Amino acid sequence: MTAIPNHLAPQSLEGLPWYAIQTRYRFERKAAAQLQNKGIETFLPVIEESHRWSDRQKVISVPLFSGYVFVRLEPSSARATVLRTEGVIAFVEFHGDAAPIPNKQIDDLQRLLSKKMPCSLYAFLTIGQKVRIRGGCLDGLEGILEQSGPKRLVISIACIQRSVAVKIEGYELELV
Repeated sequence: MTAIPNHLAPQSLEGLPWYAIQTRYRFERKAAAQLQNKGIETFLPVIEESHRWSDRQKVISVPLFSGYVFVRLEPSSARATVLRTEGVIAFVEFHGDAAPIPNKQIDDLQRLLSKKMPCSLYAFLTIGQKVRIRGGCLDGLEGILEQSGPKRLVISIACIQRSVAVKIEGYELELV
């Protein structure tokens, strides 16, 4: 869902950063449509999911990131307009300022979704977080995610201050 405001030429939008805005539960589409009507470029990433009910099965499109819509704008001039939109809760902020998202990240996401490649949400994991392996012969194993070369899971025995590491390339991980 991408729209270019009528009053801005596409070249003038290229330099503007993207921002994430938080919306009320299940208000992503409505907020995006209202922002587009106000002349703000929006991006609502959606994926197709198959849902089964007792009497039928249907493929529906659902927001990839529930509760979020991306907008491209100059925050100082359009912030109030965005915040006065029905369903919008707030800008995603860092230290009290709207946190810009690198254009490359949004471009890559748009490109991925345009190719209709199967994808799904994945836990946002960073080095040093406690994770659990899902599936395979190591299912349920918990430890700290470490990466120096190939991904490794570090299991520590605190009382004797000793650790052991195992390569976990190819395993599905979840945050603990």
